Amino acid sequence: MPFVIETMNILLTGATGYIGRRLLPVLLEQGHSVYCITRDKSRLNSDIYNSTRLYAIEADLLQPIPPHLVPVNIDAAYYLVHSMSTQGNFSEEEKRSATHFTEALQSTAVQQIIYLGGIANAAQLSKHLQSRKQVETILQNGRAPVTVLRAGIVVGSGSASFEIIRDLAEKLPVMIAPRWLNTHTQPIAIRNVVEFLTGVLLKEATFGNTYDLYGPDRLTYKDLLEIYAEERGLKRYIFTVPVLTPRLSSYWLYFVTSTSYLLARNLVDSMKVETLARPNNLAEQLHIRPIDYRNAIRMAFDKIEQNMVLSTWKDALVSTPRFHYHAYPMQAPAYGCFKDRREMQATNTDNALNKIFAIGGTSGWYYADWLWEFRGFLDKVFGGVGLKRGRKNSTQLYIGDSLDFWRVLYASRAEKRLLLYAEMRLPGEAWLEFSISDTGMVLQEATFRPVGLLGRLYWLMMLPFHFFIFRGMLKKIATADTDTMQAS
Repeated sequence: MPFVIETMNILLTGATGYIGRRLLPVLLEQGHSVYCITRDKSRLNSDIYNSTRLYAIEADLLQPIPPHLVPVNIDAAYYLVHSMSTQGNFSEEEKRSATHFTEALQSTAVQQIIYLGGIANAAQLSKHLQSRKQVETILQNGRAPVTVLRAGIVVGSGSASFEIIRDLAEKLPVMIAPRWLNTHTQPIAIRNVVEFLTGVLLKEATFGNTYDLYGPDRLTYKDLLEIYAEERGLKRYIFTVPVLTPRLSSYWLYFVTSTSYLLARNLVDSMKVETLARPNNLAEQLHIRPIDYRNAIRMAFDKIEQNMVLSTWKDALVSTPRFHYHAYPMQAPAYGCFKDRREMQATNTDNALNKIFAIGGTSGWYYADWLWEFRGFLDKVFGGVGLKRGRKNSTQLYIGDSLDFWRVLYASRAEKRLLLYAEMRLPGEAWLEFSISDTGMVLQEATFRPVGLLGRLYWLMMLPFHFFIFRGMLKKIATADTDTMQAS
């Protein structure tokens, strides 16, 4: 463990998000006690951090936080909440969250708030960047001095920017692209972002100041794609045209990449604005060496190839009018639902369990993958998340992980059980559960709770496909690639 002169009590928001999941283990390694505000304790996966100094505070920042939940001896607080990919008025949601956060700190001894926003130096800002600046103002009106860090494109395994660049460059040999690809930006490696976030912690010289975070390269988005292609040994041809409107550009990103439409729309809105940083000497003050874009790409792929991606932008939940994550942490509903329940004796329990926990992503769904792909395409057409999100780890699943168009509600190898919730577009709600009994019986159960007549018709229409898909999938799981068993 690194030597630390002084340990502190830190309040961390956004601990289950992309940046928060990278920052949290570093703070723990430095010896700090970290109190994480999260909507659902189970998503924090505290066991993987193996620390007695990690504490979960279950609270929703969209609602006022009871004062007794936040310890009074907090030294510093990180505000890493982001609502750009949510439905509804994300600007209003960010305003409410920031307000409730500052109110929760009023009765504490907090000495510093550290806020990570976006570079906002252009004369005309996108709605996203305007919202980020609004949050800055709200935090600065609180009782503690604020250190504002602003970043543009963050490059790292699992970041939204990196995954979009990766999708485009890997999939399209020729791109007819929007003209915003000529917009300039200064990408920064995720490792540097975490270094800055920890480096300013209780540094009095940074109190009340705003710093832009940037790498050594000034590039266009087209440059980002071309350099990525060079690093991957790909030949790509990119042509920019002025006829793609922001809406068409959003659909272009949405259908080609794994991003959601909401995120694509807000990203396009922001990509039209140049995110060029105002120079500062913060890196020199904190003895941080900025990483160039090419090396940031190489570092990202080192993590991907070692199966060590700590977090992805997909960790954020997809909100729907009917789904509240914390309502279904353990069980699929039993009443008012259609079910497809199948059982089969496993030929090898360990192999069956490994298959269950490796399902989706590059492993596929074991049977009729082309039908799963077609269902993912239809989901994209109707504004859903599609099947391209994949998974961040090929063998491990944790509560809250995204898995293609599913969300992991419960995952326990010890209990031999996996429960998924569908985030695809449906006239109802769907769950998919796998478990293995003590006798080696593999249970696979699909649950669908319909909404209205359309939901019931949807289930009836899908029955023939379910018969083949679910039967074939269970057989592949239970027989460990043998064909000697038959599904029930």
